[in-house]
Amino acid sequence: MAEDKDIFVNDEQHKVLARGIDLDLSSCQTSTILGDKTYVVGGSDDKSSLSIQIFDNSNEKWIIPTVLGTKPSQCQAQSAVLVNKDRIFILLKDFKPDDCIWFLEVDTQYVREQKKILETEVVAWSKGAKGDRPMPVVISGPSGVGKGTLISELMKEFPSTFGFSVSHTTRAPRDNEKEGVHYHFTERQAMGKAIQEGKFLEYASVHGNLYGTSLEAVEVVADAGKRCILDIDVQGAKSIRAKSLEAIFIFICPPSFPELERRLRARGTETEEQVQKRLQNATKELEQGRSSGVFDHILTNEVLEDCYKSLKKHLGLDGGMDVACHTSPKIARLPLDKLISETSDKFLIHRGGSERGKASENSFVLDLSSLKGGAPGRTRGFNIYTVKNSL
Repeated sequence: MAEDKDIFVNDEQHKVLARGIDLDLSSCQTSTILGDKTYVVGGSDDKSSLSIQIFDNSNEKWIIPTVLGTKPSQCQAQSAVLVNKDRIFILLKDFKPDDCIWFLEVDTQYVREQKKILETEVVAWSKGAKGDRPMPVVISGPSGVGKGTLISELMKEFPSTFGFSVSHTTRAPRDNEKEGVHYHFTERQAMGKAIQEGKFLEYASVHGNLYGTSLEAVEVVADAGKRCILDIDVQGAKSIRAKSLEAIFIFICPPSFPELERRLRARGTETEEQVQKRLQNATKELEQGRSSGVFDHILTNEVLEDCYKSLKKHLGLDGGMDVACHTSPKIARLPLDKLISETSDKFLIHRGGSERGKASENSFVLDLSSLKGGAPGRTRGFNIYTVKNSL
């Protein structure tokens, strides 16, 4: 078990206290105490993932919780420590740097909500990711208003900056549709369960099939260092806003309703019945989009070039530079006393080979003071710094 250790590191003028974690552990099981419960993390019987057990000290009984989220793979050893009194920071040994930091949520808002829904003990895994997520962009507007053209222009001018999330659907794939490219094709029962667990930002039933945007799909785009663009109808935008996703919400309007009808008919892709249905939906969407308070910006697409310039301005892109929004900060070599403080959210981590209580070239600081998000998505916002010993 990885306990908190008093690690004193001296420089010429300061003695600072940090919580230290040694990575040269051989234990394949850790235990962390929170209140009356002890959370035991260890290998599973099938060797494919880490198992979770809870010992309730108040009645001396073991509990097997419902485990949500994407689970890390089995590992030979790990270190664990409680963070913010609501999640356990798990550091896996011998894993790649981008896959060694995980969080087991035990008392976060998401976990508490799932306990009420499932009426059982719940824990949830969340993968750690450095830095913050590039803020997604939600673009809505009635059919025929020009959303697709505006988004295509963004993708053309800024290919390294933006990416699309891949939606889920319960319908069967059509000819030439590829899994993970056009849609994530899934079974209705599996998607319904994921919706119940809060893993979808928005969803809708269309002609008997479910369609939706999962939080994981948005996170995958962010993991690639890109801003996710979501082309969503007004109802979907409302659902996403209710999920408290930090995003920019933009609504595109036509200059007039007759002009919208003209554009729809000019496409020549719908029957008269379909055109009438889209016009009926457009009336509702325009009313809701302008009055719902969901959208941060409302743009009128009268002249495409002018609307596109306004869109770029609201996205901070009027400079025209295509720069990918990488989320990982540069590793800094700073004096130790500027990184370690007497707080519970900064850790001096040893990779072995250093004298206990002193930093070495194999030591680094993990700063968890700015954590954001969590299950069912990622836990983002931590930073890693190498340590320059100034002894």
